[in-house]
Amino acid sequence: MGRPMDLQNRIAVVTGAGGGIGRAIAESLARRGCSLALVDIDAAGLAQTRDLLATSKRAISLYHLDVADRDAVAALPRAVTQALGPPDLLVNNAGVALAGTFEQVSEEQFDWLFEINFHGLVRMTRAFLPPLRARPEARIVNISSLFGLIAAPGQAAYCASKFAVRGFSEALRLELAGTSVGVTLVHPGGVATSIARNARLPKNASPEQAAQEIADFEKLLKMPPEKAGEIIVAAIEMRCPRVIVGSDAKLLALLERLAPVSYWKIVSRLI
Repeated sequence: MGRPMDLQNRIAVVTGAGGGIGRAIAESLARRGCSLALVDIDAAGLAQTRDLLATSKRAISLYHLDVADRDAVAALPRAVTQALGPPDLLVNNAGVALAGTFEQVSEEQFDWLFEINFHGLVRMTRAFLPPLRARPEARIVNISSLFGLIAAPGQAAYCASKFAVRGFSEALRLELAGTSVGVTLVHPGGVATSIARNARLPKNASPEQAAQEIADFEKLLKMPPEKAGEIIVAAIEMRCPRVIVGSDAKLLALLERLAPVSYWKIVSRLI
């Protein structure tokens, strides 16, 4: 990996920056001297992130858009370049959750999740890759999940999208080998964000059952987003091709390798 990537005076684009891991990544990048193009569908969350970064004295531009919007994503590189300059770093963090088994989830709901978690990430990468390739050194950072390493019942759509992010990112890294653009793939474990509370539910789901499942899942989300953000940005600095965030994710990734078919029987007993 060689010398660390100097982030001072870099221009970074971060999606899903209105809260959670995205906000934490933005804060860590600002501390290292990055100017920021912050992207989120949540305008209020974006404004809060900007206010939190007010003391950083770095240039910040906000972009209220949905990464599932093809036209908005296609126009974004020009807007960022005009506001801040050519980007050096793209962090594809925007994502949503959808609870329910495959049979419970409608085709429309499944497609909605994929448009954001996978196709949105691919669109952002396609839009920003040309200006990134023009930079002397640049990096694409794609946020997958622990559920891009293991699968869980009731998470068929989410796991499918995060495994897709993993496969896309690993292939892209190989394709860009020898160019100025590196790729970092991130698999966070249980980070205490609002993704579970904001998850969509199947239309026929019992509200009581859904509330209990969300509460049970949230018990597993323990790492503060700020810690996760710092780990991720430190990995960017070191040009890491892959980073697994959290001891829980590292343990379960190892378990999957040791017992690739039966790991969930062990996991279900543990939790």
